Amino acid sequence: MTDGYRFDAGFVFSHLGELGNGLLRTLAISAIGMAGALVVGVSLGALCALRVPVVRQLTRAYVEVFRNTPLLVQIFFLYFALPDAGVKLSAFTVGWLSLVLWGGAYNVENFRAGFEAVQPGYVEASRALGFPVLAAFRRVVLPLGWRIALPSVTNTQVSVFKNSSFMIAISYPELTETAINIVSVRFRVFEMFIAIGVVYLALVWLTSMGARSVERRFAIPGGL
Repeated sequence: MTDGYRFDAGFVFSHLGELGNGLLRTLAISAIGMAGALVVGVSLGALCALRVPVVRQLTRAYVEVFRNTPLLVQIFFLYFALPDAGVKLSAFTVGWLSLVLWGGAYNVENFRAGFEAVQPGYVEASRALGFPVLAAFRRVVLPLGWRIALPSVTNTQVSVFKNSSFMIAISYPELTETAINIVSVRFRVFEMFIAIGVVYLALVWLTSMGARSVERRFAIPGGL
């Protein structure tokens, strides 16, 4: 490197234990965040598509708030503002909860759009066969709609995982925070950030590949 800097690959290996612990924490909040975002998205997206009174309006308000405010502001609100109202959450709880709320808001729109993209003729046919509204949604709209929504849901899930690095703002010791702490003591910036960059890249690639295989497996033949 310039100015006499020598790249030391062995430095990363000497800190694998710390980085491994940080990675486990990243995976923990990301897994909960991704799973929760899916549940929120499917549930509220279905209620929006079914046009359930009141709930639909409340869901729209939730989506607007969390899609149109920065995730960092949401994290600060949960961690620093809620204690003033008597609600104190741990950094771990704020980590996964903020990811669930943020990712869920995007998945609501992903699933709503998917459900509403199902051709009305399919629903009319199921109703003509005697299916009640909820049964028609569960048996026809849900299995078709989630397949339509899958590509956009995949993008949101990947973003949820990458946004776990925002927890550095509340000093939760996930992978990025761990790397920053090591750099602040040893000043090996290139080695550390190249290492965690490779880790993030590999995990996102694996997640995307898995999602793409699911998309191909459940793709609707011929489209709708």
